[in-house]
Amino acid sequence: MTARSLFALPPLWREGRLGLEAAALMRDPVHRGVGVADAGGQPVLLIPGFLAGDDSLGIMTRWLRRTGHHTRKAGIRWNVDCSALAVTRLEERLETMAETSGQKVAIVGQSRGGNFAKVLGVRRPDLVSGVVALGSAQLDPLAIHPLVHAQVYVLGTLGTIGAHGLFKHSCRNGACCKDFWEDLQKPMPDEVGYLSIYSRTDGIVDWRACLDESAELVEIRSSHCGMAVNADAYRAIARALEEFREAPRAAARKPAARSLRRAA
Repeated sequence: MTARSLFALPPLWREGRLGLEAAALMRDPVHRGVGVADAGGQPVLLIPGFLAGDDSLGIMTRWLRRTGHHTRKAGIRWNVDCSALAVTRLEERLETMAETSGQKVAIVGQSRGGNFAKVLGVRRPDLVSGVVALGSAQLDPLAIHPLVHAQVYVLGTLGTIGAHGLFKHSCRNGACCKDFWEDLQKPMPDEVGYLSIYSRTDGIVDWRACLDESAELVEIRSSHCGMAVNADAYRAIARALEEFREAPRAAARKPAARSLRRAA
């Protein structure tokens, strides 16, 4: 590795801002729901990032519930399982949520969880109203800091030698996750909303890998882990979720409007 490439690495030390970002969120009006429209029970599935569990999105979950959303956890303790298996389980939760609520489900995913969310949106546009990805390297999931890449390699090795509940090296290029990787590279269906939130000061993911052409892109100033507790991220999420709610209503109004014009 050259000196120049070292300076090109994501600034890992900036992940130390997490506590400051959480404290700033608690003081921000958006955390109290100011300026956030009541969601009226909109269903939202939350998916945590690599090496994280449902509790990592606990603050966001409570905020969404206070603003009228019906949330459900992904059921993930540590996000380290095979991508194909994880998405299959998440799809089952998605089906249950949609059936119970009688409406499409919005998905918010952080980092690796955002990649899972996109694949669900690509596969099930009949069930997904929209996807919000937080710091998700969807163009190149391994565009990450070398220290994090080393953790990926170690876990992949443990999974390969038989450790239960861990992805294997073959999950990257083998048959088990072939469909997952193909779907991750597909554009999001037009009927599914899609927002990718990224930060140039992300300390783990190369922000350029988050610039999916099929997504609406929103840049914020945040650490990677801090996107789960960043006030600007919350404002962007609230706007996106409101747009996901409004999209079916707008579509339903269009035929009526055309009928009125024909009648006139």
